[in-house]
Amino acid sequence: MKKSANLVFIAAPTIGNLVPVVEFATQLTHTYPSLTATVLVITMNRPLVDTFVDSRSTVNSGNVSFIHLPSLDPPSPDQYQTSVGFMSLLIDSQKPHVKKALVDLMHTQSERTDSVVPLAGLFVDMFCTAMIDVANELGVKSYVYFASPASFLGFMLHLPVLTRLSTELDDSDAELRIPGFVKPVPVSVLPTFFLTRNKDDGCSWFEYNARKYKEAKGIIVNTFKELENHALDSVSSEFSDLPPVYPVGPVVDRRGPAGWKFNPAHEKVRMWLDEQPEASVVFLCFGSMGSLKPAQVKEIAHGLEESGHRFLWSLREPGKSKLDLPGNYTNPDAVLPDGFIDRTAGIGLVCGWVPQVMVLGHNAVGGFVSHCGWNSILESLWHGVPIATWPLYAEQQLNAFEMVSELKLSIEIRLDYRGGENDLVCKEEVAKGVRSLMELSDPAQELREKVKRMSQVSKNAVMENGSSFVALARLVHQLLPDI
Repeated sequence: MKKSANLVFIAAPTIGNLVPVVEFATQLTHTYPSLTATVLVITMNRPLVDTFVDSRSTVNSGNVSFIHLPSLDPPSPDQYQTSVGFMSLLIDSQKPHVKKALVDLMHTQSERTDSVVPLAGLFVDMFCTAMIDVANELGVKSYVYFASPASFLGFMLHLPVLTRLSTELDDSDAELRIPGFVKPVPVSVLPTFFLTRNKDDGCSWFEYNARKYKEAKGIIVNTFKELENHALDSVSSEFSDLPPVYPVGPVVDRRGPAGWKFNPAHEKVRMWLDEQPEASVVFLCFGSMGSLKPAQVKEIAHGLEESGHRFLWSLREPGKSKLDLPGNYTNPDAVLPDGFIDRTAGIGLVCGWVPQVMVLGHNAVGGFVSHCGWNSILESLWHGVPIATWPLYAEQQLNAFEMVSELKLSIEIRLDYRGGENDLVCKEEVAKGVRSLMELSDPAQELREKVKRMSQVSKNAVMENGSSFVALARLVHQLLPDI
């Protein structure tokens, strides 16, 4: 490919949304070096996001550059009821600045030639669809980058039908037929924003974004055909007005530990893992936005002791408000059972936030107790590490259901955990889940082998002539049909 063009990307300012968009931009420009990518960064007080952008801005990121949009006052509390509402309003307020950035880029000359580099497309993440209006105004093609599974895309597109169902479903044992899923889906694993649709604004914002998807020129999904063949076929056949869907995943950090700059705390974790036997450690991590109440933390601790297995536990303190992210405990002993750190010093390590891909890529890690965020699932599959499911929020309950009941690539600790006052996973459940994941029984060994096979399939998908490689080529041809 010789024709030069610039692509612009924008994502919600959370680490779970921004990282996969930047990874996709990086991999796209690596595969097609004549393309350049500009990532528009929405400014928000998120230190983890700032650290990530700074690290990518200071290292050699190839043809990817960053532009920080001006900081704006956040929406007032009387304008929203949920964090999704807050984020959607914050993104919408950036329309004028995104328009200015696009206009400026449309008149930017190439460093390689004296000509203007054409702006070939605007890629918006699943929550930034308001920017499709800006692209349309400027005559720029727009595409949705969907960082969740194809099964959840089917759920979102099906929301208008679901919201018309009786509210009696909310507390029932009913199962629903939903595009993207082979089996009927229990109401108990539907996202919280749907179950609370009559009480807050979360569901309405998801419906809004799903409607906007149909206005784009294409939808790029972070999945691969061999993993979600039914979901992809189902979504395409059920929704005739949907633009082309391009499964280009897994979009993950393929560089692994070599691409990270470690601080002393992370170096301590890596050194500890280096001392452990191969595939002997279970890793517990609940995502950048995940934290658990103190009573649940104690049950996990007791369960880990009871299991007898080596563990690495990323323990995070709940945010001070519903919009604040979890942080690292200054004194983990205060929330853990008395003497837990001392009693498990020989087999376990409790840490704060740690680069997840570094841990999953280490040969000492043999299992992953996960919140089932889609980024985490794809990273675990890439590295061949089986999961025990413990979903917390967003679409994670649906992800867990798909992984356990449909794809048979995980074991269940819980599928429908919500973290409510009476929702407690007891120590016996924790110990059983860890043992089922880590011991050398026939079911565990069969799961391990199946995940290893899917790991190789995921890598084949992005190699030349693989299913995702071909899908990416189709996308680029639509972007630049005369290449």
